[in-house]
Amino acid sequence: MSTPTEQTRTSHPHVARETGIQGGRPVIRGTRFPVSSIVQNHRRGLTVEEMLREFPHLSPAQVYDALSYYYDGHQDEIDREIDQQRDIASAQKRYPPTLQP
Repeated sequence: MSTPTEQTRTSHPHVARETGIQGGRPVIRGTRFPVSSIVQNHRRGLTVEEMLREFPHLSPAQVYDALSYYYDGHQDEIDREIDQQRDIASAQKRYPPTLQP
């Protein structure tokens, strides 16, 4: 039996981290779409339904799992990533493009 202060870890089947994709930051599995983008849109007040209209290649399960990943103990990490993205030069250095012309 768990106490109210205990956190239960949840698996996130729609979130992946791969070294060669987006610099290893969390993305929607099978895409290059960062979890941080879902979180930023959520903070801007977009509903899941609005995000799905904006990003039709995503499924409801993917968007909800990205938000769950964020709230399931990864807030500090994703918040730091969002802060770093605001500094374009830092972001380009930290997450160089993996596609070459």
